[in-house]
Amino acid sequence: MKAFLKNSDRVAIPVIIGLSIAVPVIVFVLMLLPERYNFLGTDTITFPLFHALLNFGTAMLLILGYFFMSIQNYVMHRNTMITAFGLSVIFLISYVISKISNEPVPYGGEGILRYVYFFILISHIVLSAIIVPLVLFTMYRGLSGEYDKHAAIARWTFPIWLYVAITGVLVFLFMMPYY
Repeated sequence: MKAFLKNSDRVAIPVIIGLSIAVPVIVFVLMLLPERYNFLGTDTITFPLFHALLNFGTAMLLILGYFFMSIQNYVMHRNTMITAFGLSVIFLISYVISKISNEPVPYGGEGILRYVYFFILISHIVLSAIIVPLVLFTMYRGLSGEYDKHAAIARWTFPIWLYVAITGVLVFLFMMPYY
């Protein structure tokens, strides 16, 4: 093993770490905004529905990408995973805009569903922060041709990313009556 970083690592790793810190901090700060600016004029449900569709699409692409990897169709695996990443980037940009635009909507459910909802929501939020560096490192290692490193990190990235995508849809379904 080399004792020094490759030239591309010297740029990519600090960028990945920076984004991995900046993204959750930006989202957290936006949650605390005293005022919202609905500059797009959207209804309350517009962004959550769009986000659920993006999460559903991401989950389907992740499963499809896993399938392509399992049958060793690495070109289709790469293309599918890049598309899943693209949907996640669109989600993130849209999510930031939604936090600027709309007030948070409280969950109104009661009983056992309330506990189930908050378990799903809290695990979704925590893993959403964790998934940012995992996805970025996995993508970087795969696209830079470091397939052993890519496979090692993808073993963790795939199930967490899939869980985050699926629970994103579930959060929407739980919240749908309250939008």
